[in-house]
Amino acid sequence: MKISIILASYDSGHYHGGMGQGPDALISGGLVDALTMAGHDVAVEDIGRVGDDQEREIATGFAVCNAVAAEVRFARDSGRFPIVLSGNCLTSAGAVAGEGADAIIWADQHGDLNTPETSVYGFLDGMALATVLGLCWRPMAAAIPGFQPIDPSRCVLVNARDLDPAEKQLLETLPILRTECPGVAQATERLKVAGAKRVHMHLDLDVHDPEELQANRYVSSGGPNPEQLRDAACAMALTVPVVGITVSAYDPAFDAQADVPPLVGQLLNDLIATIEGR
Repeated sequence: MKISIILASYDSGHYHGGMGQGPDALISGGLVDALTMAGHDVAVEDIGRVGDDQEREIATGFAVCNAVAAEVRFARDSGRFPIVLSGNCLTSAGAVAGEGADAIIWADQHGDLNTPETSVYGFLDGMALATVLGLCWRPMAAAIPGFQPIDPSRCVLVNARDLDPAEKQLLETLPILRTECPGVAQATERLKVAGAKRVHMHLDLDVHDPEELQANRYVSSGGPNPEQLRDAACAMALTVPVVGITVSAYDPAFDAQADVPPLVGQLLNDLIATIEGR
């Protein structure tokens, strides 16, 4: 397969800070080599520095989305499968726009379903999925070329276990499909029945059980081990057409033994093999 790896090295508006160091760490940890050895034609594109000099979180976050949307669209037009490596989860809004996705699988220990009205901490990334679903930041999201909000009935939320009270309340009112891995088959089948034709898969690495793999500072007990996430992601990709992937939220400062990069390589190789063979 022809693959474009798109680097969006930002964390909360800061270039190459915190989780913004993750994309480069995954590359230097052998990701391109792992994909190439599996027979794939891999190109790496870096959006570089975008946004304003003051690195304001909101302005820069959406500037990143705009840049990612353009790179993803170019990859798709060139017959390449886009994989976005990002610090922040909001970046998936850009990937969704570039792919013209009509459904999303969101694997994350957090719900990312806060809005400016409900957020306790004012953390933009805690509103990432809400933005993708058109629940907040609508004017800024609409300015991303090609962005169309995804209907909540075409959203699968995987292993979200660290939820704010407002997120729990919101999930009681929305037709979001919640599941855990293992056990994703029923939710993914319902996504297929809902008519999903172009599915974006968002993988926040902190979805893992921190006892098995810790990707960043955000720790919440439970979650899948790497093998369980890999099996679940492949099972979902076998059921519905995945048109792009985002891998987010890896902070190498919390991975002293550099365990994460080879596991991400194995995850993506298995996923792409599944997508190719579908």
